[in-house]
Amino acid sequence: MTRTTSAVARALERIERLDPALHAFIEVWPETALAREREALARRLPLGGLPFAVKGPSGIRSYAARRLIAAGGVPVGATSVPDPGTVWQTWGQGARGRTVNPWRADRTPGGSSAGSAVAVAAGMAEAATGSDGAGSVRIPAAWCGVFGLKTTNGLLPSPDRTGLASAGVFARSAAAAEPYLRRVLGGGGPPDEAFGLPLPLPLPAVYSEDLGFAEVDPEVAAVVRAAVDRLVAAGTVRLLDRDAGLLDPAGAWTAVRGGPPDDPEAVRVRRTNGERLEALFSGGALLLTPATPNRPHGHEGPGSRYSTALTWAFNLSGHPAASLPAGFTGDGCPVGLQLVASRGADLGLLAAARAVEDALPAAPTPPPPGHR
Repeated sequence: MTRTTSAVARALERIERLDPALHAFIEVWPETALAREREALARRLPLGGLPFAVKGPSGIRSYAARRLIAAGGVPVGATSVPDPGTVWQTWGQGARGRTVNPWRADRTPGGSSAGSAVAVAAGMAEAATGSDGAGSVRIPAAWCGVFGLKTTNGLLPSPDRTGLASAGVFARSAAAAEPYLRRVLGGGGPPDEAFGLPLPLPLPAVYSEDLGFAEVDPEVAAVVRAAVDRLVAAGTVRLLDRDAGLLDPAGAWTAVRGGPPDDPEAVRVRRTNGERLEALFSGGALLLTPATPNRPHGHEGPGSRYSTALTWAFNLSGHPAASLPAGFTGDGCPVGLQLVASRGADLGLLAAARAVEDALPAAPTPPPPGHR
């Protein structure tokens, strides 16, 4: 590898050193990446050769990847996703084996954007692309202790014929994600929003532990509630007395994904939840919840609890949503705080996420494999 301290060279060195244990990548492109970096620097492109990873074997062809490359981002490799046909998606399969959680190797990283979250958490890429059809960005972001954002459904081209999946991005923090989102969205957000525009504090918000139906691990709920209380004490958010109770969207999501989309019960659930969310988000309010009802599970599978219980309602409704690090359970598992905003308010959500992370303790980085 070229003897240099460039950002791409550092990323490639970390991949070479760490990925044999983490299994985040299915392919790595060192020669191409270094050549792209030289070109980006020579042309003085906006991202200046910042390294990023792409989700899965087709990620390099995604809309987000193409936008990032055009702006001078450098894809260093493709990250792991689950094998086709698996009955659960919260894991990944890298070139050397099953992807492991960078905080606890005996646990999964979440999925399906498994390797993307691990690559960012371990510092093997500055950012990574993802897609989120039921929580596939927010769940691994929560379980790997990084920032992950799902864009408003339909704002960017969807990789899913049903429209449930939206493009997303991972970074160490909301602040670190901003340069990438600036290029991916490329002015696609509402014209009255701007990157870096501070929001007036406190932010009006509604907190819901379970959205009215989910069974949440008490320790996960306690970690998120402590983070919300800290935000209130810091003057970052002001909690509103609004009901965030939704109907369980599991059946409706399944109907849209593969069943009869005009199923009467599915239609009723989507209509009712849509009305309740419209009332909840009025006046620019945010919704705060745990990102997942559970902590990272073992590699044997999730059991009977749906890790998507708190995320997939917003794939059905189309709202943008993000997960930020909220803290850890007593056994060392990261917990995510989910922020949800009005449809189309992606840039406002990013600004809110930056304000929230400014009020919370800085998220730590996982120790190198073998030093836990």
